[in-house]
Amino acid sequence: MAQKTCILIGAPMDSGKRRTGCLMGPDAYRTAGLRAALADLGHHVLDEGNCQPDPFTASPHPKIHALEETIAWTKALARAAQAALPRGVPIFLGGDHALSLGTVLGAMRHAADVGRPLFVLWLDAHSDFHTPQTTDSGNLHGTPLGYVTGRPDFDGFDPITAPIPQENIAIIGLRSVDTAERLALQQSQITRVDMRDIDEGGIARPLAAFLDRVAAANGMLHVSLDVDFLDPMIAPAVGTTVPGGATIREGHLVMEMLHDSGLMTSLDLVELNPFLDERGRTAQVMVDLAASALGRRVFDRPTRAY
Repeated sequence: MAQKTCILIGAPMDSGKRRTGCLMGPDAYRTAGLRAALADLGHHVLDEGNCQPDPFTASPHPKIHALEETIAWTKALARAAQAALPRGVPIFLGGDHALSLGTVLGAMRHAADVGRPLFVLWLDAHSDFHTPQTTDSGNLHGTPLGYVTGRPDFDGFDPITAPIPQENIAIIGLRSVDTAERLALQQSQITRVDMRDIDEGGIARPLAAFLDRVAAANGMLHVSLDVDFLDPMIAPAVGTTVPGGATIREGHLVMEMLHDSGLMTSLDLVELNPFLDERGRTAQVMVDLAASALGRRVFDRPTRAY
């Protein structure tokens, strides 16, 4: 297995939604042994500490929660991603899913710098394809894919001058999509794999088809893994639980296939809320999945006592 430089960047971001607790996520991943798990696989691991948002002044907004803070995080995380990608595989320890507004933007900028297309694999119960105008909740953790594909109404955010082509995005694990998002997705070229698709045909085939497209284009691949991709019986530490998610084996299969492909260039671990966890169970599951994405095999799994 080729050694990689894995760059851990904490993103204690809690502004993307109203339920607090995700700011504790980076410490939970560190406590659960992420650095040691990756080092045991032979990788060089750099923990660069926690990112901080740019300075901002909060002001009341009639609809959107913590708009200025989220814009400040987006700017800081975009810089962090763009700076880390030439040096290795950045792994962003979230934090809520609004952090991907910045991490994907930074990956887009780096991909443009090196002249390669960027692809995004979104592992999530939700499509996160809203805009600030279409979201009913006002929570910006539901908007990252809307932002990076160039949807309108992201006033105050850095303009997206070269959106990610919709056909370069795959969302796998869908099972809770708002009406406005569903209508927009149905008119898009985004690959959508919901849990019925997975129940009927398995998870490997659509993922393999998407990875083949990435490889054929010599693309870079940003992977965004939301805790709620998994069934809440496995991973309870998330504020957006939706029953009927991916099993632990389906999660590991996705990660193992990503490793086998050699295509993943950056990774988000998002929406872990340790306040809702059971003895660190979800943090450990996410660490184990990250290890699978970086080369841990089925035979190598440690036994866990939760």
